[in-house]
Formats: sequence, structure tokens, C-alpha cells
Amino acid sequence: MAEVLAWLATQPLITLFIAIGLGTTVGRISVMGVRLGASAVLFVAIVLSVFASSYGISLELPEIIGQLGLAVFAFTIGVVSGPSFFHGLVKSWPWLVALAVTLCVAAFTARVIGPLLGLDAHTIAGTFAGTLNSTPGLAAAGGGPSATVAYSVTYLIGVVAVMIVMDVLLQRRARDQDAPPELFERAIRVERHDSPQVSELLAQHGDEVCFVRLSRSAEAPQVVVRPDDALPQGAIVNVVGPADRLEAIARELGHVSHYRIAEDRRSLDVMRVTVSDRGIAGRMIQDLDLERRFSATISRVRRGDVDMAGTADLVLRLGDRVRVIAPKRRMQELTEFFGDSSRGLSDLNPVLLGLGIALGLALGTVPLPLPAGGTFTLGAAAPLVLGLILGRNGRIGPLLTAMPHTAATVLTDLGLMLFIAAAGVRAGGHLLQAFESDLWSRIALLGIILVATMLTTSLILIRWLGKMGRTRFAGLLAGLQTQSSLLAFGNDQTSDDARVALGYSLAYPLSMIVKVFLAAVLASV
Repeated sequence: MAEVLAWLATQPLITLFIAIGLGTTVGRISVMGVRLGASAVLFVAIVLSVFASSYGISLELPEIIGQLGLAVFAFTIGVVSGPSFFHGLVKSWPWLVALAVTLCVAAFTARVIGPLLGLDAHTIAGTFAGTLNSTPGLAAAGGGPSATVAYSVTYLIGVVAVMIVMDVLLQRRARDQDAPPELFERAIRVERHDSPQVSELLAQHGDEVCFVRLSRSAEAPQVVVRPDDALPQGAIVNVVGPADRLEAIARELGHVSHYRIAEDRRSLDVMRVTVSDRGIAGRMIQDLDLERRFSATISRVRRGDVDMAGTADLVLRLGDRVRVIAPKRRMQELTEFFGDSSRGLSDLNPVLLGLGIALGLALGTVPLPLPAGGTFTLGAAAPLVLGLILGRNGRIGPLLTAMPHTAATVLTDLGLMLFIAAAGVRAGGHLLQAFESDLWSRIALLGIILVATMLTTSLILIRWLGKMGRTRFAGLLAGLQTQSSLLAFGNDQTSDDARVALGYSLAYPLSMIVKVFLAAVLASV
């Protein structure tokens, strides 16, 4: 065995892919309904590294591997989460304030309890960075021997404790109130005498519903609905949206009709097409002017496994599957207009990927001043922040700043596994050394106190007082830890529920910056 491990020490790429292959295999094993998923790569890499260290062999991966994986992961998760992140940011600022308070409480606890356990400032700062899984925080703490030992002892404590809490949260996610609403389709008969305009109804419900077809009577030909259309008494209008919104519109206009307007294809037909034309991706549905150009409309958009109503302000992305309603004679034109190519599902958008990550990494090297003296850099937080900004609108002039959901998911998973495999091998290499120190038990005790403090404070301030749903809060905990393996665990447990990534991207940038700042302060006081 020693010969095999010695050989692996000279073959870092083979070591990397053994950790990824074994880790993903272990991650598929279900124990009491729980699977680690891709996050198992971290634990397998640590075990492999510790096992080699027991023979006096050091397994090391080139630092560039972890940096590459983290950059790709952070940037693509930002691009995918950008629209949802900024859409909810106005409502999210109380959560961000609570997150900063949570980290400050944890740092204050470390500063008070650490000296009582006989730990010096650098060991306390390393314990804080390790428990909260902040490698940049370790660097801000000086990265010396005492800080590195403390970081190695407490790293797994933070990962395992948060993973247990996430599992409890996600097992109960069915009770969440912030789940994306299921979409329904209703035919509504108008009984009002004042012929209300569609634009008036959109002003009240337009962010969640889509008016699709209109028939002046059951015998009249159907037309696609335009915002300036009036709804005369006796007309039947087809509406897509959440059940509660449809009920409200039905009460406001008249009542739900038994006429199956969506099944009547004498005048209008329906088809699903894939958005693969780059000229369309990154634009809002209303900017396509489908009503005037094709007498058509979009009723639904399917992105990944999520259906969304085709509202006017929805930004389309490469790989989206749109449900188009139009006259039969215009269907071929619409197919050519959207592209309808499967290539749209896997286009990596290399221009965005290359230039975006390069700019993000460059921004991450810019030194920023600390109030206590010295500087710090955003590091991996910079590509994430830039990805969020670029992904917000999906287009900057002629440059497409979005990626198909499928391609982004593949890149995110690849970057994730590269990073956590490298992080696991690095942490495992220091673990035996850490346990040779007589301080390890006191360091571990402080780590347990810190992670308990962090979890308790965040549960009170964000989950209960802030009323954040369980699924998004689980993702926020992964982002608060700036721990991509926890995001992988959450995604695996929820089949890639978008709320997990949204919570992660909400917390990650601020958490990264605040932890670096607090680790530097702890090391200097």
C-alpha cells in the first residue's frame, strides 16, 4: 500500500480523479434516506490524504487546481443566480444585516471564550476561520503554524455540524411557504359590463400571470391576447398562473368556464421550442414583439425543471423551452425565429466564461484596506459578485451574459468537484499534525462552541424572526460557511431546488468579506 501511495504522490492528476470518482460513488450511497452527493468528494479526499500521511507520505495537488475549480464554480453560480438575486435583494437586506450580525456574534464569542481556554490570538483566529470554512480568513489571520493547526482541527467540525442542520431543514422543506407556485391554466368567462382592459389586470397580477387566448364567444375564432385588448361581456379568456391568482381574476371578471379553450386548435396552435438563437437570449419577452410580428404569445417558459409564466418582463435564456401560442401558418417562422436547436442546451458561451472569470479573478486581487490596518482581497468572492452582475440582465449590448441552465449546471458541478477535492487533500495533510498538538481538544471545544453560536444566532435572526423558508435558509447556511460542498449536499437532497442556490448566492459574497475582516481583527487583538 505504501508503494501505491508513494506513486500517487507523484501523480497529482490521478489522485485528483480518484478522489472525485470514489467521492461521487460514496455520495450515492443512501443511509436512512440521506446521501452526501458530490460533497462526499471532500470527505474521501481528506481520508485519502490522512491515510497517506499515516505512512509518512504527503499527497499534494497543485494549488492551481483548487483555484480553477473555485473560479469556475463561483462565476457560473453567480451567472445563474443573478436574476433571482437582484430581484429579491430589496426584500433581502434585513437577512443580510442579520447574517453580518451572526458572524460578529461568533467572532465576539471566539474572542471571549478563546483566552479562557488558554488559546492565543492567532489560534483563536485560525479556529474561527476553520469552523466557518474560510480559507481566505486563514490567510487574513496570518496563515502561521498555530492558525493552520487550529484551522485543520475545526474545518470538519463546521462542515459536519452545518450538514446535519441542513439535513433536518431539508427533510421538512415540504412545509415551506416560499416554494415556487405551481402553474395552472383556466378559461374564464367575462360577466362584467364595462369591458375591462387586459393592461388593468396585468397591473394588479402581471408579475405572476399571463393572458394567452381570447375568444369573443365559444363559436368565435381565438386570437392571442394583447395588453390593450378589452374583454367584452361574454368573452372567454385563457389565463396561466398560480391557483390563487387565477381564482382572484375569475372572481373579478366573472367565473371559470367549462369551455376547454386551450384544447380548441381551430384558430391557434401550440408548440414547445428551444431558445437557441443568441439574438433572443438575454431579452425580455415583451421586447420580442411577438404579438405584432407573428400574432403569437408565450404562455410558459420551462428552465431546467421549473415552469414559469410567460410574463412580459421575463428574460429568456439559451436553452429555455418556451410554449408558444400562434396561428398554425406561423409555426415554422417561429421555430426559425427561436432557433429550436438542442445545441442551445449545452452552449458554454466561452466568451463570457473566459473574459468574465478573467475579470473576476483580476478584481479579486485588488487590495482593500482594513480599519485595523493592513489589507485584504475579495479573492473567490469577486468572480461570484461579477457573475451575479453579468447574469442579472443576460445581455450587455451585443454581448450575451447568460448561460443555458444545463451548461451552467455542468460547469458548476465540475468546478465544485475540482475545488473540494483539492481542499480535502490539503486539509487532510495537516490533520495528523494537528492532532499531535496537545491543544487540539481545546481548539475543538472552541470550534464546537462557535458553530453552535453561529447556528443558533442565524436560526433566531434569519429563520424565525426573518421568516426565511427552510430550503432557502439551508442554502444560506452553505453560503454563510462559504462551503461549496454544503451547496452540493443541499442540491442533491432537493434535486437542485433553485432556492438552495439562491440562499447560497445571497450569503456567500457578504459572508466571505465579513469573515476575512473578522479573522484579521481576531488575529490582531
